Amino acid sequence: MSLSGALSSAISALSAQSQSLSMISDNIANSDTTAYKTTSGMFDSLVTASSGTTSYASGGVTVSGRSNITQQGLLAATTNATDVGIQGSGFFAVTDATTGGSVSYTRNGAFTINNAGYLENNGYYLEGWRTDADGNIVGSESASNLQAIDTKVAATSGSATTKTTFNANLPSDAATGDTFNSSMTVYDSLGAANSVQVTWTKTGTNAWSASFGNPTSASDTSTSTGTTSGTVNITFNSDGSLASTSPSPATIAVTGWTDGAANSSITLDLGTVGKTDGLTQKASGETTPSVSVTSIDSDGLAFGKLSSISIGKNGVVDATYSNGSTIAIYKIAVATFADPNGLSASSNGIYSATVTSGNATLQTSGENGAGTVYGSELESSTTDTSSQFSSMISAQQAYSAASQVISTVNKMYDTLISAMR
Repeated sequence: MSLSGALSSAISALSAQSQSLSMISDNIANSDTTAYKTTSGMFDSLVTASSGTTSYASGGVTVSGRSNITQQGLLAATTNATDVGIQGSGFFAVTDATTGGSVSYTRNGAFTINNAGYLENNGYYLEGWRTDADGNIVGSESASNLQAIDTKVAATSGSATTKTTFNANLPSDAATGDTFNSSMTVYDSLGAANSVQVTWTKTGTNAWSASFGNPTSASDTSTSTGTTSGTVNITFNSDGSLASTSPSPATIAVTGWTDGAANSSITLDLGTVGKTDGLTQKASGETTPSVSVTSIDSDGLAFGKLSSISIGKNGVVDATYSNGSTIAIYKIAVATFADPNGLSASSNGIYSATVTSGNATLQTSGENGAGTVYGSELESSTTDTSSQFSSMISAQQAYSAASQVISTVNKMYDTLISAMR
């Protein structure tokens, strides 16, 4: 019967428009939610098979929600060094436990460091690959190599001296047998600073030797902290440039560190043969000749404590220490999917893989179609309140019109019943 069909169609419209309004309401409510993805109402007609040229059987309408997961939100700068956002495709891999937890995915990069030192957001831990100090991933870029990012994995910093660079002038007007002293700083493998005295002795025309005293503590030069071995013979050209060193390359060794540090082998960079970019032999122009030291620089680092954590471009997690050094400790993984819109959504912006989405493919930032990771930025909600209000007005008008159909059908039923009396 046409009237009952019209009533059924109007009721389906009321149901569909109310569901559409629920989606619009959710979108507006989350207009400030980090990395929120809107849901759009997709309307489809319901058609019966009994319609013909002389009669019509109404069907109605149905609605389904479509999550716009792939829609890019605007990246906004923040003042939190551990905030992170993705420009382009992909998700952060997160886990609900530091070890052995189930893996989920999110675009919400508002991570903070919890009391245990892990990067966490709403109970989910950000995952990444461990790196060396230069940012190179240790091991493979695989799911089995992923781990929850522990910012305390390298709570202290300190490294041994492996190279010392000299820039100094040895006086050509010194007499054979004259000696001069200078000093160099040496760090052991535990980050302790030590001082090593360098004795320069003129051994002949254009010839010198350098011998090295035992290291002493930088804070107590009266106490030896190890044993130094190695002497370097140096010759110069007639223009004062470096001619040769023996041994070549020049090296010294320090053994028996009293604090238990590993033995040290230190390469001495005395300059380039034939040039004056390191040691030179020029006249001092002084009544009493002396060694003129421009610089004696050693690598290595003193002991330092972790002072801050930050995430830079390309998803590298950097640790900065009280000794001024900054090293990479992790690289954030970016998970991509064949059909991201097929992911299953949960609260707090968490997604799970499904048969429709396919399994995650893990990439580093910006590689093989994965988006670029930016530190100190967060992805904004994709809600456009102007378009949502427009959709809300359309839903309200359609709902009101459907209710008018029901009122009209009611009156027509009354008329029909009156005619039968």
